[in-house]
Order: sequence, then C-alpha cells, then structure tokens
Amino acid sequence: MYQIITFYKFTPLSDLANRRERLRAVMRENSIKGTIILAEEGFNSTVCGTVKNIKQFLLAAETIFGCGIEYKSSKHSDAPFRRIDVKIKREIVTLKQPVDLSLGEGTYVEPEDWNTVISDPETFLLDTRNEYEVMNGSFARAENPRTKKFSELPRYVSEHLDPTKHKTIAMFCTGGIRCEKFAPYLRSNGFENVLQLKGGILRYLEVVDPSESLWNGECFVFDDRVTVNEKLEKGSQPDFSVTEPRDSR
Repeated sequence: MYQIITFYKFTPLSDLANRRERLRAVMRENSIKGTIILAEEGFNSTVCGTVKNIKQFLLAAETIFGCGIEYKSSKHSDAPFRRIDVKIKREIVTLKQPVDLSLGEGTYVEPEDWNTVISDPETFLLDTRNEYEVMNGSFARAENPRTKKFSELPRYVSEHLDPTKHKTIAMFCTGGIRCEKFAPYLRSNGFENVLQLKGGILRYLEVVDPSESLWNGECFVFDDRVTVNEKLEKGSQPDFSVTEPRDSR
C-alpha cells in the first residue's frame, strides 16, 4: 500500500539548485516518487511512497525547506508516480500576475464551515480549477469559468465579475494552492468579501462526512489515479485532460 501526500507552502526560498539536488537525493534514499516544484515563492508537491518512507522523507524535507510541512494524505495499492521529478520554476502555481499574499489574511474557511458558506444564495461560488477538472465533479451551484489554465482566470474575472454586484465570493480548488493566490488577487481588484476553502477539496473530502457532503462527483488529481472519490480512493471517471495540458494544483 502506498501513501500519497500533497503539500505546498508559500515561503521565501533561495539557493534553489542546491535544495533541488538535496531533495532528489532524499527521494532516492527513501524510494519516493513524484513531483516537487520549487520557486523563490515556495514549494508545491505531490509524492508517494510507503508509510514508513514517507515519514522519513517528510523529516528530511522539513530540514531542507527550513519549515514544517502540512500535507493532505490518501492511499492506493499501486504507486501513482513512476519517477522522481524536482523542478525549478518562476512560480509554484502559475498565475502570471503580481500578488500580495498578505491580502489573503482572514479569507480562510474551515472545511467544517464550508457548507454553511456555500448554502447562502447571496454567495457567488467560484471553481478556480480548469475545465477538464470540473468535468469530473464540483460543488453544486459552483461557477465553472471554463479555463484551460489557471493564468486565464484573471481575464474571466475582468469579463464576468463586478465588485459592486458580487459582494461575497467563495472559491475552492483541489488542494488550496490556487486559492492562496487568487483570493488576494481578487481583494487587490476591489472584491472585499472573499473566502477560500482551507485545504481545498481534498481536505473537505477528508474531514466532512459523506452524508453531509455537498460535493458532487469525483475530484481530479495530478497523478495516475486520475480521480479520487469521496472516500479519497481511486475513482472511476476518465481523464478529460488527455487533450489539454495539465496545469498546477
């Protein structure tokens, strides 16, 4: 049985090439497979390994990053990754827009409180994921911006949303990282009451009882499982991304 963990953190990082080589070595030593993205703004990753090896990897990775790692976890009988991939990029999630992340303070909604927020008819619910992800599942009443990549979302906002009309916007994504950038982006563009699902869909499925869940369908994930169901087990839906480039989590 393999443990799959997803984690990210916006934190200033330097000496990226050195960190990349150290992470590759730690992954090899612990038989960890998957992808880690490094940038000066932080790190973003999904990897897999045995439970014992994941534990050892996390201890070493926290030392390399110089901070704690909060992760989301699921399990599968087969390894959903086949190789070690540590990349250096300009952004850990590509928006191509300057963002003051401090503007995201106070926008987080715990998974346990999410149902109350999105059940309010005055709340505009925005799915910040791409079209091929939304096709596998979403929350009821969520707006699908029909984007092919995350960097298209600002154009959708400029064309369809208005701070004077959309007073409260609640947003969500797979693991939380896209909302970490987009909530402060919206605030910087005049939207005052902006909310984001803390930990994303994966944390919601982990925490909220299926009998109370407002999630419909399955959740697209960025590995060979393609999707996970409400129990965070491998889903059964097809990969709609086969004709589209896979974007960041």
